[in-house]
Amino acid sequence: MDIQEYYAFKEIKENPIILDFSKCKYLGEIHLMLKEKFGLPEYYGENWDALWDCLDGLFEDRGNFVAELHAFRSLSAELQNECQHMLEVFDDVHNESLNFTYQILS
Repeated sequence: MDIQEYYAFKEIKENPIILDFSKCKYLGEIHLMLKEKFGLPEYYGENWDALWDCLDGLFEDRGNFVAELHAFRSLSAELQNECQHMLEVFDDVHNESLNFTYQILS
């Protein structure tokens, strides 16, 4: 992998962006899903600050995007508590860029 690939954001392949938590048992699995679904670069640090850094400005001038969270409520209580930080990041991204929203569907 060359340096350009390492830093490159990939295309977001779906809209709505389906985040399916049904098979997530560990926080690392959630971060890998976020990396794939949002097309985050290889250097994504798999923590909430890194998620904010990557999503901040990502949706500017790209149209409207919706993230649909499926099976979020089926996560263990511990993972749901940890993922509250993810929801805060999503709220902050929405406040900075009104063309990004999210919905917890289940």
